[in-house]
Order: sequence, then C-alpha cells, then structure tokens
Amino acid sequence: MTEGHKKIIAENRKARHDYFIEDTYEAGLVLKGTEVKSLRIGRANLKDSYGKITNGEVFVHQIHIGAYPFAYYDNHNPLRVRKLLLNKKEIKKLYGKVNEKGFSLVPLRMYFLNGKAKLTLAVVKGKRKYDKRVSIRQREQKRDLDRQRKEYK
Repeated sequence: MTEGHKKIIAENRKARHDYFIEDTYEAGLVLKGTEVKSLRIGRANLKDSYGKITNGEVFVHQIHIGAYPFAYYDNHNPLRVRKLLLNKKEIKKLYGKVNEKGFSLVPLRMYFLNGKAKLTLAVVKGKRKYDKRVSIRQREQKRDLDRQRKEYK
C-alpha cells in the first residue's frame, strides 16, 4: 500500500512518557459529520483517553472532540464513546494482549490519511516512577552529547 498524505490532528505525548509501547495498530473511526468538521479545524484532545474491547468490538473513551462552532443545532457530544474499525484478527490479538496483567489500550495519534480519520492505537504497559526517571536521564544525556558534538564541530 502506498503511503498517502497524512495530516496529524492530535497527538498523545504524555502516553510515551507514562507507558512502554508494546505494539501499535491503525484503526478507522466511526464519526458523525460535525465531528469530522471539528477534526478538520484541529479541535481534538487525546489526553486521558483509553480503549476498551466490548462484545468483540473496540471502543475508545474520553477522546474530546470539540463542538463544531458553525453548527447551529444537532452538534455532537464532545466526550461520546466512539467505535474503532479493525479486522477481527486484529481485535482477537488485542483481546489476548489486553487480558494479560498490566496491559491496556491507549490512543497515540489521530490523523487524516487520504481524507479518512484514523487513530493509532497502542498496547501499552505502565511505567513506574523509576522507569520515568531513567528515561528522563537518558534523554538529558543524549541532549548533552549532541551539544558537545555541535561545539566540537
């Protein structure tokens, strides 16, 4: 499949800090018309959102898609539960991984790919406080090395 035009709408940066990312999946979203229009103007927030598997279907909770400002009536609920479009095979894989202790589903990025709204969903495992400190220390060391290389040149 050829890589089309990708326009990023929202990104969950905190997820990369709080979790170890084990696996990622690309899923389509079931949206209403005013939600799509709101996404096109960039009104989305993935903070504190998570995924759940219910009756063989994957749903995403707590994604805030702001109300479309130009719609007079029939606007959507900003925090409604939205269905994700995945293959049965992918849902079975996700179900198996999420049922293991410590794993959960977290959306990482929302974007438009060839005009269709997509979501990158990750199977994650929570980091402990010391893990976060280690990753911060490594990032600072890398920054210092890059600075020294730049001064050396």
